[in-house]
Amino acid sequence: MRPVLHGDVISVARALLPLRAGKRRARCAQILAQADLAEAHVQRYGCLHRAYGNGSLMAAARGYPLADEPTFDDLGYCHCVVTVLLALINHGKGAA
Repeated sequence: MRPVLHGDVISVARALLPLRAGKRRARCAQILAQADLAEAHVQRYGCLHRAYGNGSLMAAARGYPLADEPTFDDLGYCHCVVTVLLALINHGKGAA
């Protein structure tokens, strides 16, 4: 996947928010895998992946319904952001 920016994390969190808590980690892993797949496609073919975009998390997340961005007063949203950050930490461990 492409380098991860703040907007990528927020986009994935917004894609997770409409889901029940028990479904969020699996969807997050799916979005990370789709971003990886798209980045590999871009590197190989020099064009965007038709479903997952340019290899960014934001592009992959936009394939799902995105909740409106709440404030950090919303504990569900906070949990979604933490889910994304933990997934990224674990994803990074696999690359090391």
